Amino acid sequence: MRVTVYGIKACDTMKKAFTWLDQHGIEYDFHDYKKAGVSATQVKAWIQQLGWEQVINRRGTTWRKLPEAERDNMTASGAAAAAVANPSMIRRPLVEFDSKVLLLGFDPEEWADRLHARN
Repeated sequence: MRVTVYGIKACDTMKKAFTWLDQHGIEYDFHDYKKAGVSATQVKAWIQQLGWEQVINRRGTTWRKLPEAERDNMTASGAAAAAVANPSMIRRPLVEFDSKVLLLGFDPEEWADRLHARN
């Protein structure tokens, strides 16, 4: 199995995820938001599948820097636009595999259940 991992290389959670993938022999491609950005089409698909409240990291500094009125009135389309403009706002890591099935965030038990069963 090969997965695609989306995120930011300097993130501590990403480092844990990479280590876990390496230790479990799961091959991956890494898409760095800081270098490659993220398309509106991708973000909209993730939000459609998971909901904007899950995709957007509302605890991070990027979210807190948004104007309060924008945060209070956030919608799925607004979240997608904000995430394209500020990819650091997307919760990470985000993992695509098996025709766009997603893992969001790093939970070793969930990853073992969802990825190892297919490895």
